[in-house]
Amino acid sequence: MLEIGPGDQTVTNLLRKNGISVTTVDIDPQLKPDTVASVEKLPFPDGSFDAVLCSEVLEHIPYESFSQALKEIHRVSKNHVTIGLPHAGVVFLFRVKVPLLSYVTLFFKIPFFWKTHQFNGEHYWELGKNGYSRKNVRGMMESIGFNVVEETIHYDDPAHCLFVLRK
Repeated sequence: MLEIGPGDQTVTNLLRKNGISVTTVDIDPQLKPDTVASVEKLPFPDGSFDAVLCSEVLEHIPYESFSQALKEIHRVSKNHVTIGLPHAGVVFLFRVKVPLLSYVTLFFKIPFFWKTHQFNGEHYWELGKNGYSRKNVRGMMESIGFNVVEETIHYDDPAHCLFVLRK
């Protein structure tokens, strides 16, 4: 598995603890990845990894570079890819415990489609803001050759959207 942007290596360590071989890559050598490189130019042969995880990374590059990063992820993956992106918006959540039944959860989100994203020193762009709709991002993923298997925002982490992809 390739983990792009391992951060504090929490996910890396969990995967390795469960017997998964993980290679990490990051542009920041201070994070001590296995390989120092940009997601826009991954130094691995085609189809090197059974799975690729890239979560909370792609918003840190300009949106104009997003397509190239997706192409590189597509190139080095054999089949499975998971991408996590921040998703701006207002969340409405209602959760109640019904006696003798499980929890009932009603959840929906309204993206900030009317807001223009301003670079904040970290994020160049975010899903849900003007010009960065989930539909557009999904379309770009599909145009590169990914099949979007699942696209989800979970009520436990409504600030992020996960895309589960296959080649």
